[in-house]
Parts: sequence; structure tokens; C-alpha cells
Amino acid sequence: MVVDVKSLPDDVDALKRLVSDVYSENRVLEEENRLLKQKLFGAKSEKLTEAERQQLYLFNEIEANASEEEKEQSKEEVVVPSHTRAKKRGRKPLPDHLPRVERLHDLPEDQKRCGCGAVKQRIGEETSERLDIVPAKIRVIRDIRPKYACRVCEGVADEGPTVAIAAPPPQLIPKGIATAGLVAYVISAKFVDAVPFYRLSKQFERLGVEIPRTTLCNWGMQAARRCAPLLDLVRQQIRAGPVIRCDETTVQVLDEPGRAAETKSYMWVFRGGPPDRPLIEYQYHPTRAGEVPKAYLKDYTGIVQTDGYQGYDFLDAQPGVTHAGCWAHARRKFVEVTQAVSKNKGPKDRRSGSADVALGFIGKLYAIEANAKARALTPDERCRERQKRAQPILDEFKVWLDKKAATVPPKTLLGKAVHYALGQWRRLTVYVHEGWLTPDNNLVENAIRPFCVGRRNWLFHATPEGAWASATLYSLIETAKAGGLEPYAYLRYVFERLPLASTTEDYRYLLPQFLSPADLAPISAAATGG
Repeated sequence: MVVDVKSLPDDVDALKRLVSDVYSENRVLEEENRLLKQKLFGAKSEKLTEAERQQLYLFNEIEANASEEEKEQSKEEVVVPSHTRAKKRGRKPLPDHLPRVERLHDLPEDQKRCGCGAVKQRIGEETSERLDIVPAKIRVIRDIRPKYACRVCEGVADEGPTVAIAAPPPQLIPKGIATAGLVAYVISAKFVDAVPFYRLSKQFERLGVEIPRTTLCNWGMQAARRCAPLLDLVRQQIRAGPVIRCDETTVQVLDEPGRAAETKSYMWVFRGGPPDRPLIEYQYHPTRAGEVPKAYLKDYTGIVQTDGYQGYDFLDAQPGVTHAGCWAHARRKFVEVTQAVSKNKGPKDRRSGSADVALGFIGKLYAIEANAKARALTPDERCRERQKRAQPILDEFKVWLDKKAATVPPKTLLGKAVHYALGQWRRLTVYVHEGWLTPDNNLVENAIRPFCVGRRNWLFHATPEGAWASATLYSLIETAKAGGLEPYAYLRYVFERLPLASTTEDYRYLLPQFLSPADLAPISAAATGG
């Protein structure tokens, strides 16, 4: 860049200020450039620093000792004359619930006779197990309905139809060829295993059946429509409290009226309900505006946990709502500082050092949480533990942040991290006084992750209706997973019973939190051939 020397100020102080401003701006650009390179080419995980690992050990002796005991139990000492060495533990046994096929490998009769002429007696056996799989098999269910008619009066005496026949069995997709099991398989493949419909169509073709992609899409749409009453109940349960967690991610919808194909739309996720059996709802919206969570949380009272996105700011003023923040997002800002610092700066770089101090504070807070989890504390006990141990750390951290805010340029990554933490401070400290609450919003982020994985495979939705259907099916699947249910077994269970449901209670008892793995055991056993 060419600079006109004549345009520079003659005043020395003004010139110094100009040089200082240019230096600061250049420093910010360098940090952003390094961070961008790290995000493009570096490791994606936010691993704990050595300092944080030490803090976790200091504050989490129970869990650390348990881990060491497990390691010791997994090894067996073998003594040899020269030294002692550890023998590695064998592989885990295969699950008991899988069916067994026994194959006997016996000696020929001539080898069962001893050299003395006597017949050898069986004194035991050696058994080993190997895992086998039978590829998916497609079968045809033939529904046969006999017809009956009276040959005496030819139906004249009957008030009803001349020919009597049983009613057709209720189906999830009326007059379709797909059973509840096939639809459950198709939806599990896409929304659990992230297999796009076009790939699934190819798989069916290899099995000898032609099922076009459009047919698979149609089955998914119809299944979602039949599940709509369940989503209404899911929403009611989530809004029952005591905590709702919110997050959102982008999704592309090609054929959206009035919008270009490349325009970003959003999938919103809400997680709440009973803490031990949570429910999760996905909602598709073409916008990221705060009006979406505002409509969902209208008249809600309780705790709402979010990240620092300004679309959630309305919660601070909503009566009856306690707005909690996310320590994972605050921590991420300081991690970015360490990632952006050039390696050739050396270990004493002030920015990296300051970020490590902040990460040390946050590491102590998470160590307290790990310790409480290892001790299986109740919400009330966890609350008292936080007030006793976490609050002093927070107070000290706040003093440190205030001092840094007065000396660090706000446009640098460290400045942004410090000011973000201070701006979110009231929300970040809510968890100390709420035993049901976690320090971060990771639970809902974990719920949104399967959608992000699937998005890398199927890339986009064709229509808003398709995006709505995906949101509906993801909601049921992720709620089932959160409740410890196997997704395919749950979907098949629901799809077999949905055609028979007519009342609110019928639908309610199809929700995952009213089911247990034992309820789905017959389906799971049939799927594995047991």
C-alpha cells in the first residue's frame, strides 16, 4: 500500500497516535488471519490445556482415582524371572441378547480312539465366539381377507352388504406398499445414520427391489404428518419446565417462495421437560430473528439457557424467566486467543498467557462440576457445593476480567473474549443458584449435532414442507435417544400404533418418556433374529 507522506500529520503526538492505531489494527488483522487458518487447517476440538487438566485432577480426585482403579483392574500382572509386565485385558464379550448359532467341530471317530485301543471320553470343551451378520432381507407381507356370502338367500335376509369381508388392517400410509417396519427403517437410515434417500434407493436396488427416491421422500412426508399430534404434546411437555435450552443452526432450502436458493434458513432446537427424561423439539424457520424463540417461549415461566446471540436478549425482560448463559461459549472465546497466537511468538506471549489464566479459572469451575457428578449430588447438594466452592472462583475471575477490560484493546481477540464474558456475566453466574442447571448449553448443542452430521450428507432440503417433516422426525428420534430408546424400535412401535390412536391419551402414551427399553424389547429381538 502506497502512503502519501504529505497526508501525514506534522504534529509528533498526532503522528504517534496514528502509528499506534495502525499497529493495533494490524495486530487485530494478524490475529483474525491466524484464527481463520487454524479453523480451516487446524484441529477442531477444544482440548483442555495442561493447566486445566491439572485443575481437573486437583478438584476431581474421586473420578481420577476411580479411573486409575479401572486401569489397574483392566490389567493382570504376570511375573517373569527378569521383570514384571502388564498383560493386556482381552476383548469385551459379545452382547448376551444377540442370538447364538452353535456349530460343533468334533474329531473324526478314528481320532477318538486311544493308542491302547480304548475309546477316549469327552472331558470338556473349548468355546469361542465370532460375530456374524446377515444382510438386510426384504419380505412381502400378504394380507389375505376371505369374503363370505350366503348361498341360500344370496344376502336378501341381511340388512348389510351382500358380501362380508374383514376390514383392512390400519396402515401408517393408507393403500401404500410400505409397512410400519419399512417406514421406520427408511427414516432411521436417513435421520439416525445420515444416509440420503438416493443412496438408500440404491441399497434397495441391490436387494432386488426398486423404490425410487421420490417414493422414499413421500413416505417420510406422510409419516411426519401422522406424527404431528405427538409434536404438540412434546411442546407442552418441554414448556412444563423447569429448564428450556435453545439453540439454532443453518439449513438450506432450495425452493422457498420469494427467496433465492442459496439463502440461509434455520433449524431451531428446544430441549426441556423432566430432567431425567428430556424432550427435544426441532422447528424449521426461514429466519434467525428473535421472534422465533419469543413465540415459542410466550408466557413461559422458568429458566431458559442460551448462548450469547442477541436474538435471545428479550428473555432478560420477560416476566417469570431466568435467563442463563453458556460457559462453553465464553471459554471458546479464550480458546480462540490461544489458537490465533503465532507459534513463533513463544510461550511468554502476553495474549496467550492471559487467555491461559482465564481458561484456568474456567477449568476450576468445570472441575467442581465433574466432582459433583462423580459424587452423584442432588440438585440441592450441587447448588450448595457451587455456592461454597464456585462462587469464590467467580468473584476472583470477575476482578481479573475487570482489570483486563481496562488495559486490553477491545477489538483484539483477547479484548473481545474479556468483554464477552463481562457482558454475559449475570447470565453466566445463574447456574450457581440453580441445581438443575448445567454451566453450559452443551445438552442442546449435542441434540443439534446429529442434524449437522446429516446435513453434511444430504446438504439441503428441496422445499419448506420437507424441512418441516425433517424437523418433526428429528424431534421424535432425538427425544427417543435422550430417553435411552433405540430409534428404529421406537419408530416402529409408534408407526404400528399411530393408525389406531384417536384420543389425546392414545397419543400421549406414544411419547418416548412413557416407554422403556423393555416395551420395545420384542421389536429389538425380532430385528436381531432373537
